[in-house]
Amino acid sequence: MTIAPSPITLVTGANRSIGLQVVRDLSRLGHTVLLGARDPGRGAEAVTQLADEGINVDVVHIDLDSPQTHEAAAASIALAYGRIDVLVNNAAVIDANDGPATVMDIHGARGVFETNVLGTLAVTRAMLPLLRQSAGARIINLSSALGSIGDAIDRDSEFSDVRLAGYAMSKAALNMLTVQLAVELEPEGISVNAVDPGFTATDMNRHQGYQSLQQGAAEAVRLATAPVIPTGGFFATGRVLPW
Repeated sequence: MTIAPSPITLVTGANRSIGLQVVRDLSRLGHTVLLGARDPGRGAEAVTQLADEGINVDVVHIDLDSPQTHEAAAASIALAYGRIDVLVNNAAVIDANDGPATVMDIHGARGVFETNVLGTLAVTRAMLPLLRQSAGARIINLSSALGSIGDAIDRDSEFSDVRLAGYAMSKAALNMLTVQLAVELEPEGISVNAVDPGFTATDMNRHQGYQSLQQGAAEAVRLATAPVIPTGGFFATGRVLPW
């Protein structure tokens, strides 16, 4: 086992876009980062890309829809490091046939919910014994302003007219999962928060977002590194979001 003095952080869905940027930024801030990837080959490519930038990380095979990979990842991390200090639940999917609630593809929406909510919960539960080995562990769930019921009902909010019902419902459910975990784990000193990265240019939105990856990763990085943070909150850079 490696006794790492630096914080040990696992980021899921980290072989590209915001997840990869979170890995990059936290590594540069001194974290020992484990790059979680559904596809081990793409994970290895991301590790090589980072190595070319002078950043050394290990890849961990973890697929939100495969409980076997959750358990195998937890076992390998336990053997190598003995704990996790920060879990960044970044991995998520969107369905190409998503849209308004009256016409979206229900089968696709079911798959989105299964991955984004129950898959995230399953990974968190698998990693919980390792998080409990840390003093003041942190769980950071990458959510979206589309999951804010307060923003959705506010006709003046930026994304009130966006109609991706399946994805939005999954992120609203992820927000509730965040609160449920925050209340349950607070007595153990484990904080749990949700983060909206903002409209960031990523593969998921075909690079239509107006924020850079650095901007999209910023709030998750802040919550992972700030000396003291709250629990049970929904944050974006510079503001607290309504549930």
